Amino acid sequence: MTELAFDTLLAISIAATAAGAVVARGLYASIALFIIYGLMLAVAWVRLDAIAVALPEAAIGAALTGILLVGAAARC
Repeated sequence: MTELAFDTLLAISIAATAAGAVVARGLYASIALFIIYGLMLAVAWVRLDAIAVALPEAAIGAALTGILLVGAAARC
């Protein structure tokens, strides 16, 4: 029962974070939400026992892309 509750909360959190990243007014707020979104997706892949997908998602989807977006935003 607790696994179902965690998975449901994770799915709702992923959807809410994605929506927040799209509608956020601030550039850095959008980037922060995008990084959180990537990390939560990595957790979802781990819950699905897809470790080989979760590791690149965390490394590329959250960390590397987040760093590049922050660097690009700093130049604006």
